[in-house]
Amino acid sequence: MEIKIKSALISVSDKSGLEPLIKKLHEYKVNIISTGGTAKFIKKLNIPVTDVSELTQFPEMMDGRVKTLHPNIHGGLLAIRDNKEHKKSQDRFGIIDIDLLISNLYPFEKTINTSDNFETCIENIDIGGPAMLRSASKNHKYVCVISDISDYTELIQELGDKGSTSLEFRTKCAAKTFERTAHYDGMIGHWFKKNSNTKNQKFIEPATIKSELRYGENPHQTAVILQNTFNQSGIPSAQLVQGKDLSYNNINDADAALQLIKEFDPKKDAAVAIIKHANPCGVACGESLHEAYHKALACDPNSAFGGIIALNKELDVETAKSITEIFTEIIIAPDVTDEAKNIISLKKNLRLLVCKNMYEQNYESNFKSIQGGILYQSNDNHQLNKSDLEIVTEIKPNKQQVDDMLFAFKVCKHVKSNAIVYVKNKKTIGIGAGQMSRVDSAKIAVTKNLAMPNHTNDENSLSGCTVASDAFFPFPDGLLVAIESGASSVIQPGGSIKDKDIISAANNAGISMALTGIRHFKH
Repeated sequence: MEIKIKSALISVSDKSGLEPLIKKLHEYKVNIISTGGTAKFIKKLNIPVTDVSELTQFPEMMDGRVKTLHPNIHGGLLAIRDNKEHKKSQDRFGIIDIDLLISNLYPFEKTINTSDNFETCIENIDIGGPAMLRSASKNHKYVCVISDISDYTELIQELGDKGSTSLEFRTKCAAKTFERTAHYDGMIGHWFKKNSNTKNQKFIEPATIKSELRYGENPHQTAVILQNTFNQSGIPSAQLVQGKDLSYNNINDADAALQLIKEFDPKKDAAVAIIKHANPCGVACGESLHEAYHKALACDPNSAFGGIIALNKELDVETAKSITEIFTEIIIAPDVTDEAKNIISLKKNLRLLVCKNMYEQNYESNFKSIQGGILYQSNDNHQLNKSDLEIVTEIKPNKQQVDDMLFAFKVCKHVKSNAIVYVKNKKTIGIGAGQMSRVDSAKIAVTKNLAMPNHTNDENSLSGCTVASDAFFPFPDGLLVAIESGASSVIQPGGSIKDKDIISAANNAGISMALTGIRHFKH
């Protein structure tokens, strides 16, 4: 059903791109109604405009808080044109039809990102705009609604030679507008929650689509990436210095790499993490990034092929040269030198992501979609300190073993459960991930170690190493695998009903054990 545009109400905060549309409506002799600053803008174009106060017979009041909240406005937007009773009400109260509404709302999002003043933010909550947009969208059978500047060009094309809109176009615009107002209200709700320390009663996580992805986890799946409105950090905000756009799997793996590398303070150590399929296959600290990279790579060079490398310091030229010696999908760093950038540029397919605010923010929530619902939890941001360790064995760990315990537990936190990690001198030398049995994870980690180049060298040997488990050992069997492989110290949460048996096994083997009281399952 085609509806000719005879009258249009235009009330916009952002007037970008408005002039061509106003001139087009004027060509069709559309009666343009407007408010405040928008009306002044239109008058400067020497185009006739009716002030909204002429329709309402009320001036704008209360600093502009009240101007369009009136039956003469909402009646013109909501009236069903072929309903006799609606028509009678219009005739009785002199309510004219409004065929087109253009409104893009007060800049609440921009305001909260640039101002900490509570009252300023409150004043930028639009009330009349969303009310009009919802009214027009509900009555899209007769009214066309535009809530996004990017739709101006399409509206002009839709108007064509006749100056009318189709029901298909109006329906599409209405759907987009309801989505827009829902997002707007979501931002306000989230901001209020954040500033009043209240808990969620409804799931509100405002985000906008940043880009469509080529496909999802597999080519037959569709996918997009959304960027959180309130948290301008992480992979969605990273700068892609070079290389093609990231895929769904790239983004998922890159986030896993970023969250792991953030565990390591760049003021204390240079650290490198190599990720493959969202699991670390090598992590190490060193005096320099170059040293840390080679230590991390040595853990599992076969799995590192085609992986993602995360660094906690500025990428330098020496490290860049080493990384480019094997095929790597993505490098993530807080910064990069010009010389290193030139080295990376020689590998056209290698993506380089710079996360300048890598350590500035951490997301507070973690959620995943399940059929029929959403699982929502706080993020696992727990930081373990030396003072948190409960030493439960007769043999006490030395300083190096304590350092390795803390390092190993940081890594273990980011390995899919069940997770077992073997460490020596703050570098991984064996990782077992994602097994149904903790014993199997312990054995796989040993197998990975035996595949290391020069695994018999003292620096790579399991003899005297530290082992970490993300959750308690339910029985001594998993611990015994580690002990038989050469582990001399263990860190694990504890809490098993068999803790006494497990501690006894450690004492019998003459090794040290620390309990953390904290579990780090990652599914």
